[in-house]
Amino acid sequence: MMNSPRTLTQSALIPEATMTDSENKPGINSTQQSLLKKLPGIDHILEITKQDEILADIPKKLLTDTVRQVVDRLRNAILEGHQKLHENNFTDTHILGKIQEIVRSAMSLNLVRTINATGIVVHTNLGRSLLAKDAIDHIHAISGRYSNLEYNLATGKRGLRYTAVEDILCELTGAESAMVVNNNAAAVLLCLDTFARHREVIVSRGELVEIGGSFRIPDVMEKSGAILKEVGTTNRTHLNDYKRAISERTGLLLKVHTSNYGIVGFTSAVPLNELVELGKQVHVPVMEDLGSGTLIDFSRYSPLKEPTVQDSVNTDADIVTFSGDKLLGGPQAGIILGNRNIIEKIRQNPLTRALRIDKLTLAALESTLRLYRDEEKAIHAIPTLRMLTCSLETIEKKASQLKALLDQPDDVRLTVTLIDSASRAGGGSLPLFELPSKCVGLSISKMTASVIEKTLRGNNPPIIGRIEDDIFLMDMRTVQSDELAEIANAVHTCLKGS
Repeated sequence: MMNSPRTLTQSALIPEATMTDSENKPGINSTQQSLLKKLPGIDHILEITKQDEILADIPKKLLTDTVRQVVDRLRNAILEGHQKLHENNFTDTHILGKIQEIVRSAMSLNLVRTINATGIVVHTNLGRSLLAKDAIDHIHAISGRYSNLEYNLATGKRGLRYTAVEDILCELTGAESAMVVNNNAAAVLLCLDTFARHREVIVSRGELVEIGGSFRIPDVMEKSGAILKEVGTTNRTHLNDYKRAISERTGLLLKVHTSNYGIVGFTSAVPLNELVELGKQVHVPVMEDLGSGTLIDFSRYSPLKEPTVQDSVNTDADIVTFSGDKLLGGPQAGIILGNRNIIEKIRQNPLTRALRIDKLTLAALESTLRLYRDEEKAIHAIPTLRMLTCSLETIEKKASQLKALLDQPDDVRLTVTLIDSASRAGGGSLPLFELPSKCVGLSISKMTASVIEKTLRGNNPPIIGRIEDDIFLMDMRTVQSDELAEIANAVHTCLKGS
C-alpha cells in the first residue's frame, strides 16, 4: 500500500550536484530553487511504486517512463513559475496518484464501446452498422480456430476465399458471379483499374459525389489511372450526352447512385437500364456504384425508398458495387457483382490481393447475408434494419422507460422531457428522409447543456447525444434497450458530481 502523505525527505531528493542545466540558470529565483530541490529521485519513486497494488502489474518500461514524465512535468511547472505549486505536490501520495492516472489511461483500450443517442442509425464516426448476433457468433468461432479460408474441403486443394460468400450473394441478387474487397471505395478503384486504366470513363456531372472522409469519385478515378470524361450538367443529363461522348478511347460507362445527397426540382438522369442498352450497342461495359446498397425494399415498411441491388442487377449491368456496412447492416466491405468473365478479370488484377478482406470480415458478411434468405427474420435480427424500420410507438415506449429511470431518485435539479424529433439513416444513405422519433431531453440547473454533453461523453461507456436549444437530447431510435439503465446511472453520477 502507498505511504501516508508526507514531504519527501532529503535522502529521497535529487542531489544538488545532479541538477539539470536549466535548474542552474541564473534566471531562476530562490523559490524555484527551493522547489527544484524537492523534486523526488526516479529510483525513489520506482521503489515506492512497488508497494502500490494498482501499479503492481504494470510493465516496467511503461512505469519508468511514466515516473519520468510526472517528475518532468513538476520540474517544468516550477521553471514556468506556476503559482499553485505547494508542499502537497511533492508528497508520495500525490505523485503516486498522478502516476496511476497516466498509467490507467495508457493501459486503457483506445477503441471502446459507445452508446449512440444521436438518432443517426449508420453513424460513420461511431462504427456504422451494428452486427447481428449470428455474425458476432460466427466471428467468435472463426477467430479462435483454424478455418478453410483458402482451402477447398471437397478437393483437398487450395481454394478461393471469395467462395465463402459468392454463392449466397448470387442467390440473393441474381448476379452471375461475385467477389468482395475491403470497402466500396476499394471496389470502385479495383473495377476502374481493371477496365479503364488509361482509358476514358464517362460519368454524369451530377454524379461526381464526395463520399466520407473527403474522398471523391474523381480522385478515386484518377488514382485508378482512368480518365474522367464528364457529361451533362449538375442537374440534367440525357442519353445523347453519353452517346456524343463515346469514342474509341472509352473504357467504361459509369453511373453513381447519389446515395448521400439529392437533387430536386428541374432534374433529369439517365436510368441504368437505358445506359446498359447503350453499352451493349457500342460494346462498352457499364458499371453502377450503388454506394449504400440495400437488399430490402424499404418502401414496404416505411416512407423510405432506395433502389435495391436486385433492381440494378436485373438491368444486366456489367458491374454493380455497394457497401457491406451501410444499409446492408454487415461488416465493412466492398461487394462487386457481375457476369463471370467480368469478375474473373477483376480477380486477376494484382490490386485484388492488396484490397482483399480478412477471414473475420468474411465470417461476419456470410452470416449477415444468410439472414436475408428470410426477409422478416433479417429485419428482426440485423440491428440496422431493425432500427430503420422501428415503429414510433416502440421508440416512445423506450423513451418513457428511460424517463422513469431518470426520475428515480427524485432530484429537483434535473428536468427530463420527452421531445418529438427526427432520426436519419446516416452513412451517406437516404439523405432526403427523416424518420419520426422521440428524444429524452436533459436539463440540470446550474449546468449548461455543453457541460452535460461533455460529462456524459466522458462516461464509461461514453454516451453520445446532441444539443438543441441548450437541452441535451438522446434519440431513442439508436439507443438499445439494454443501455437504458447505463444511461440512467451515468446521469445520476453526473448529478452527484455537480
